[in-house]
Amino acid sequence: MTHVISLLVENHQGVLVRIAGLFSGRAYNLESLTVGVTTDPAVSRVTLVCSGDDAVIEQIKKQLNKLVDVIKVIDLTGLKSINRELALVKVQAGPERRAEIIQVADVFRARVIDVGADSISLEVTGSTEKIDDLLSIIGTSAVQEMARSGLVSIERGRKTKKTAKGA
Repeated sequence: MTHVISLLVENHQGVLVRIAGLFSGRAYNLESLTVGVTTDPAVSRVTLVCSGDDAVIEQIKKQLNKLVDVIKVIDLTGLKSINRELALVKVQAGPERRAEIIQVADVFRARVIDVGADSISLEVTGSTEKIDDLLSIIGTSAVQEMARSGLVSIERGRKTKKTAKGA
């Protein structure tokens, strides 16, 4: 089962290396990793997407909590949360297919960010499923190039407060 884990970590050098090292050293599967600063410049939010059974996920959370720079670990799986991903997609689109691609982009609320002689570049944000659906309608053979950000996620409703380590 896929889990989304949100971490609040101290924002300084080496934190990401220790988190990635935990996954590689124990052969855990890490599907996505996204990092960004929070409203407090001393704290960053790390969003991890990983898979495994309940025992593996519990072990991952325990190991993450042991890292010195980790302030808080929250498993967002099963909680009400807001999840988004960004994708930049360059699609093969000659003049005869351009209108169709723009129409599909409009349905998915994707933005056209560049038009070339034989391609269109789109920016699409939303759930992973939304991006996958857009790609399947456009057709993977038409996709010339793509960059995806990985999942960014926060819990809905209450504010996650910075707490003392171990709390």
